[in-house]
Amino acid sequence: MSFPLSSRTSDSSLLVAHGWDEGWAAAFEPYAAQGLVPGRVVRVDRGQCDVATADGTVRADTAFVTPHDPLRVVCTGDWAAVDPEGAGDPLYVRACLPRRTAFARSTSSKRSEGQILAANVDHAVIAVSLAVELDLGRIERFLALAWESGAQPIVVLTKADLVPDPVGLSYLVEDVETVAPGVQVLPLSSVTGEGTDVLSAVLAGGTTVLLGVSGAGKSTLANALVGEDVMAVQAARDVDGKGRHTTTTRNLFVLPGGGVLIDTPGLRGVGLWDAEAGVGQVFSEIEELARDCRFHDCAHEAEPGCAVAAAIEDGTLPVRRLESFRKLMRENQRLVAKTDARLRGEIRRDWKRTMAAGRAAVEFKRNGRLR
Repeated sequence: MSFPLSSRTSDSSLLVAHGWDEGWAAAFEPYAAQGLVPGRVVRVDRGQCDVATADGTVRADTAFVTPHDPLRVVCTGDWAAVDPEGAGDPLYVRACLPRRTAFARSTSSKRSEGQILAANVDHAVIAVSLAVELDLGRIERFLALAWESGAQPIVVLTKADLVPDPVGLSYLVEDVETVAPGVQVLPLSSVTGEGTDVLSAVLAGGTTVLLGVSGAGKSTLANALVGEDVMAVQAARDVDGKGRHTTTTRNLFVLPGGGVLIDTPGLRGVGLWDAEAGVGQVFSEIEELARDCRFHDCAHEAEPGCAVAAAIEDGTLPVRRLESFRKLMRENQRLVAKTDARLRGEIRRDWKRTMAAGRAAVEFKRNGRLR
């Protein structure tokens, strides 16, 4: 199989190991014609990034592709068109190929902006520690973002060795499965190796982003999947299972069994970012019940003929699930409203600038001078 790499001959095996395929090759053809080189972004920090190319990893500046939209900045997992080796110092990323998928969340700032965490992801592994009590609401939140990104979520229950009773462990798996319809839930122990081989087989051949809060065992899991100590590991506190941020940047690694892994820092906040479809996927049983409600705009509260309320009444739908669904939908609607308001403000400011420039041009044409 041949791929357009650059004006010179290069070995494409390194690109293939990082996920390069015929689709990416076709998308890259216009940049190959310009003499640029394809590569996958494996790390980004302070306006520069490491890019894995056919000739090895290069350091490149992102100044030419730094848009105002924070969701469009160069991100780990992007496929980039970079200067060929010897083109100058520093090398530059000249463009990024359109993303197939993107994992994004809202920032904690008051500017209602999104933050891109990983690009071109096939699987989203959500690491949940069994060292502490399960937080089903947080799992639902992670799942909503994962589904919205276009990736297939997988929930990994780490530190399974801390639950030696097989029956007790099976109950915990069932609890998570009830909030994760259509999602594989896999107990795993990096100490005993339980579940690691199964997860490696599932992830082979695609790109996986590893997500979770601090102390969930992500760095230990990343080391187990990669087969070497690529990430530093620190012990979690016994009192709450939380740990320090041993991962401070998003890093991409090639897995020995095929595929690549993007490890991410522990997420303190998991804010939704325009994730209505993702929320609907997580709560698919509520969406299905709602189709049988008497009114199409039923709020599932006191309306007659509400199928969701009937499911609550007969016990087939847990009250907690409906409350969590409402909470995430309200949060997402507030965010969308704030974002729309911000966009309207930007459009209004652009219009005012355009009108001011037009008036200045008319004034100059009439009087030969500007005010």
